[in-house]
Amino acid sequence: MAPNTPVILTDSQFDQQVLKADGIVVVDFWAPWCGPCHQMAPGLEAFAQANEGKVTVYKLDVDENPKNAERYEIRSVPTVIFFVKGDPVYISRGAMSQSSLQKKLGELSRQKPQA
Repeated sequence: MAPNTPVILTDSQFDQQVLKADGIVVVDFWAPWCGPCHQMAPGLEAFAQANEGKVTVYKLDVDENPKNAERYEIRSVPTVIFFVKGDPVYISRGAMSQSSLQKKLGELSRQKPQA
């Protein structure tokens, strides 16, 4: 079985895959020309692998998918957004390390669900 890795996401898939998801979803808004995006990629992949079954990780190329980049006011890349049950609950502008991603996931996993 292949390890859990970030999945390429498009604007047309976004609502179904992210906004209608039950659990925690992480979306990396990135661009192929972005150096920090490439530097962050190995940590994002390791984070996805380490959290298989706990979180779904997507990568959305902002150049090819401007609709959601505009929707979430992405002005710089990388920008990482954590969604819980379709709601954006945390936005990080700039590269995140694997440990920063893990820490944020831990915080969100411990929060009490809203009634």
